[in-house]
Amino acid sequence: HALIITTLVSEAALLFVAAQTGFLDGPRVLSNMALDSWMPHRFSQLSNRLVTKNGVFLMGGAAIATLLYTRGNITMLVVMYSINVFVTFTLTELGMARHWIKDRATEPKWKSQLSIHGTGLIMCLCILFVTLYEKFAEGGWMTVTITSLTIALCFWIKGHYREVAAGFSRLDDILTAIPLKEDEPLAPAVLDKNAPTAVLTVQRFSGFGIHQLLSIQRLMPGYIKNFIFVTVAVVDSGNFKGVEEMGRLDVETRANLEKYVRWARQNGLQADYRMAVATDAVLEVERICKGLAKEFPKTIVFTGNLIFKEDKWYNRVLHNEFAYAIQRKLQFDGLQTIILPIRVLE
Repeated sequence: HALIITTLVSEAALLFVAAQTGFLDGPRVLSNMALDSWMPHRFSQLSNRLVTKNGVFLMGGAAIATLLYTRGNITMLVVMYSINVFVTFTLTELGMARHWIKDRATEPKWKSQLSIHGTGLIMCLCILFVTLYEKFAEGGWMTVTITSLTIALCFWIKGHYREVAAGFSRLDDILTAIPLKEDEPLAPAVLDKNAPTAVLTVQRFSGFGIHQLLSIQRLMPGYIKNFIFVTVAVVDSGNFKGVEEMGRLDVETRANLEKYVRWARQNGLQADYRMAVATDAVLEVERICKGLAKEFPKTIVFTGNLIFKEDKWYNRVLHNEFAYAIQRKLQFDGLQTIILPIRVLE
């Protein structure tokens, strides 16, 4: 009787740890995939508790949906779990085997390591195929279907982001061709605080930001006298890796803003910049813009938004709604905010 109780308690503890592992590493895997554009980029964002909250929500929702579909049927749940676990094990062993084969010229122990991982690969493949064959009708088909659809979805997301990146690249080639005098130190800004001031929300130095500046000049020729570039270096799962990485993020963000200021000044415009480092870009931009509105009473905030020929629902999922979110907040605070449409795709 004591042995049975010990066994059951041990199994429960093991399953509890396994469940927590999924909620710890599942969002982390999603965030890594988002950084490489295999999943929507919002999965790499951190909450104010420095966790990838969107990944946690997705994992929790998927777990609830699976439980409702199977109605808690242990047999089906174990089959679904086993198949994807051994898919993961197989891919891991395949990756390690590929590593030792690829680096065999520099790794003296590559043969022994390859034999270990090669044996593991064969065993995992055998278990995977046997499980699929024996349990296909008991939940295996559902696992294969969901996994295949997820893989197809990831490839489609990657293709969409690659297409958008190509459009941005063409815009960069056109609008950032002017050489900058970066060897000279950036002089302090001299801005008239009573003059009309445009606050532009930007990210890295690119054609997207330059397009905003040129659009303002076209819409309000000669009216805007000051241009202030604002950006928030967003701390996400990709750069939240220590003090050195955070320092690099700060330096890169400041360098990008200085490029905007140099570009504007070389074209005869008075310009300056403001920046911050935070996990929530909308709240931090709102704080900076409200402070600038007090310093420059005639402030108008401009933000760019990527537009598509056809407004599909998935565009709002794959691309953040930063422009509309900041417009709602600033207009509620009484600040004029204009969204400039940016088209990079035909």
